[in-house]
Amino acid sequence: GTSCVCQAGYRMVSSNGGSSIICEKCPENMSGVTQDGWNCITCPKGLTSEGKCKCLNNEVLVERTIDGILLNEALCIRCNGSEQSFSASDASGNRCVRCEQTFINVSKSCDCSNPNVLTGGLCFSASDSLPPKGVATVRFGQLGITLTSAWFLKNLQSSASACWLYSNLTACQALGNMCVMNMNSLSSSSTDACGLFQYIYVNTARLGIVHSITFWRHNLPWLYYGDQPGLASQVLEANHFPTIFSFKGTDKDVKLRFIAASFDAAGNFLTWQNLEGGILQLCPDTQTKLNAAYAFGTTYQQSCKISVSKILLDFANPIFYDLFLEYNGDNGQQYLWAVPVLNLNLQYSEMFVNQGSNMNNWLLTRRFFLVDTLSGRENDLGKLPRVIRIASKITVSIRLVSDTQRGTIYPPLLSVAYTDVLVQTPETQSVTVSFSVNYEMNQSEAQIQTDITLGVLGGLAVLWSLLKTAGWKRRTGSSIIDLQTVLKFLLFYAGDLANVFFVITVGTGIYWLVFFKAQQFVSVLLPLPSQEEDFVTYIACAFSLKALQFLQLLVSQLTLDIFFIDWERPKGKVLKAVEGEGVIKSAAAPVSIWRTYFIANEWNEIQTLRKINPVFQVLAVLFFLEVVGFSNLALMDSSSSLTRSSESYIAPWSRVLRFGVSAALWLAIAFLQIIFFSVFYERFVEDKISQFVDLCCMSNISIFLLSHSCFGYYIHGRSVHGHADTNMEEMNMNLKREAENLCSQRGLLPNTDGQTFQISISRKMRLQYDRIHETLSRKRGPARLLDSSANTFEQSTRAYNTMNKFLSSFIDHVHKEMDYIVKDKLLLERILGMEFMEPIEKSIFYNDEGHSFSDVLYYGNETTLLIFDILFFSIVDLASQSFVLAAILTYLQQEIFRFIRNTLGQKNLASKTLVDERFLI
Repeated sequence: GTSCVCQAGYRMVSSNGGSSIICEKCPENMSGVTQDGWNCITCPKGLTSEGKCKCLNNEVLVERTIDGILLNEALCIRCNGSEQSFSASDASGNRCVRCEQTFINVSKSCDCSNPNVLTGGLCFSASDSLPPKGVATVRFGQLGITLTSAWFLKNLQSSASACWLYSNLTACQALGNMCVMNMNSLSSSSTDACGLFQYIYVNTARLGIVHSITFWRHNLPWLYYGDQPGLASQVLEANHFPTIFSFKGTDKDVKLRFIAASFDAAGNFLTWQNLEGGILQLCPDTQTKLNAAYAFGTTYQQSCKISVSKILLDFANPIFYDLFLEYNGDNGQQYLWAVPVLNLNLQYSEMFVNQGSNMNNWLLTRRFFLVDTLSGRENDLGKLPRVIRIASKITVSIRLVSDTQRGTIYPPLLSVAYTDVLVQTPETQSVTVSFSVNYEMNQSEAQIQTDITLGVLGGLAVLWSLLKTAGWKRRTGSSIIDLQTVLKFLLFYAGDLANVFFVITVGTGIYWLVFFKAQQFVSVLLPLPSQEEDFVTYIACAFSLKALQFLQLLVSQLTLDIFFIDWERPKGKVLKAVEGEGVIKSAAAPVSIWRTYFIANEWNEIQTLRKINPVFQVLAVLFFLEVVGFSNLALMDSSSSLTRSSESYIAPWSRVLRFGVSAALWLAIAFLQIIFFSVFYERFVEDKISQFVDLCCMSNISIFLLSHSCFGYYIHGRSVHGHADTNMEEMNMNLKREAENLCSQRGLLPNTDGQTFQISISRKMRLQYDRIHETLSRKRGPARLLDSSANTFEQSTRAYNTMNKFLSSFIDHVHKEMDYIVKDKLLLERILGMEFMEPIEKSIFYNDEGHSFSDVLYYGNETTLLIFDILFFSIVDLASQSFVLAAILTYLQQEIFRFIRNTLGQKNLASKTLVDERFLI
């Protein structure tokens, strides 16, 4: 489509290339056109379809004299095939050349007449013992097409016969190539290319073998390793490749030196080719990135779409390869190791059908090709093929020897999968091709150790969950094992099992990160993507179970019982008009509610306080991953550098390493934050939890919390000064007196400073609390303690006063039938997080020096929140392969759950304490 030519019967007058051309019709008496197209000539034996002269077989066309003068009439001169010359016309019909030697040997002439056999341009004697007649068909199994190949029809029988009779090396190579084009078919009942090859292979044992390799017959190409069961595992595992590979050090050897012997379809040896030139990579790329495919330890993946028209243009003639791996012997001599090929399209004989994918059942081969545009041509070899076959997936597998400490590998394996393409519209058709180099090791030992660890820790998690359930039953004041108990155990077990999965996955990720990236001599290789499935499943299980635990924690914090005990007492009396009676009476001065509102707001603010700064945590993790370059440690290569050149090949991500790197950073940054806040910030700047306790004492308000039916926390905020509702001067005087130890200590017990307690209340105490709380919560009808004629607000106010009076009197030991004792927890009780004593007659207040009331806040559950954030971040990253997206979504989920916790916690606070929600800001 880039230039013009003259039509048949027209000669060229002028041509400057392209479309600039002038043609002139030839006269009728000279209707032919010379071969060069510039002159007209008479053709005595007719014209071709292009309007040029033609001659009979074994004749050559002569249009000019020896000195170049054009003849008026073309001559067809017959080549002399007699014994003196033995000449015949060449393939183009332009000159006489010596005829093929087989003609001379058989007939002493250039004629192969009956009873001699002419096939593929060769002449064989009828008396020769020829191999069976070959079947020139090619099977394209993916398309369900079997066609007669023009190439096979022309060359199959001649190649087989020449190989059989003369051991002709080129003919044997050509026969082997046709067998490879037929996908190494092993049908014992067929005489296709592979059948003929096997016939010759079996009957030429007398020729001997090459390089002591029993599968490599002399003069024949090495196509098969044999079909004995178990032979493949013997070839791939019996011997180690005699080279030690290392990642670091002065003697590091990190290049795989693959070299291939290449042949054309006719069986001619072409050259030795180094694969570093990108010979096997069909996708275009820079030379640096193509060469990176053979850097030891670097997992290489390349994939693209190639148009069929480009394939037909670039691979007009197929090239066949025998692959070797080059290495140096102990004496410095270079050696070649034959690389076996696993043809995934191999057409098995009946003995291989339904044998599965076990290595022992593999049939290994040697020779392969990239593109076959030859065997799919049915007629004229110059036309487009009907079907082409493309190596759409090539994988080089490098396997590490088990328990090696010196970088020893098994022989590499090349796996090839071919795709059959029916050629219809080459310009619009395309094929996806891929090339990869994978490194693997036997992961069964690691899997067994992981399963053992999971089993042991899972069993311990069951025991720990049973202890938690027993402690929960004690705290709820119930001894009956019911459905609620079973569900609670499952929730505890979900959280503990999530921790087990988290520990295993983090340990696994950090193990591979450290031992793979830091090793000198190669002793471990990363799991393949298919081997990472269990790991990803563990992460998914950990996230699901941890999410369940987090939601259960959220619900428990949003439904806890809380009440603010106001110790402030009226100062004097005031005159008050009695509504409806028109008289004025004196009454106790009202106590200000603002202190309660103030404490309620402060409590509301610390509900979502955490031991770390979540925003800084996310930003810091993202900074180290994307800016500093820690994400590069998750690449499946041997480099431990944090930077990569834009021109170098970037290996694919390892999901195990991505999780290991991100989880390690999350934990490291969180640990540093906790150290900073607990050691420095809370000690020298502000400790909001301790400040809140101090604020309660200065406000003369205690807090009574019940996280379970019979268990909770108590913050003793009773002022040592008697009053907190005072002016600034008196407040400063009180603080000064306290600083100078001129007043009693703040503790619940005399001469103690203990203000926070874990409380285990008796059943009788809980019933009395619920009886008063029924009206306080305003969720049920009027209680018997209240006047049914009063409106709802007055009922709630009275209930609030009643609860305040009851709890303050309870703290003051007024109710002897509901009294309490104060004691220290046993060490084992602290470790197990449960109480051994059951509060039957008296409630128990346990001294608490660690502000354990934070267990009902975010602050006391930092471990659960941190693990949930890590797992959420990791799940998003594994799904999207984007640390940035994972960071954004993690921040959003933190803000969403913080909003839910604040909003619903505020509503619960207003509901349980009678603090008007409008005053909570």
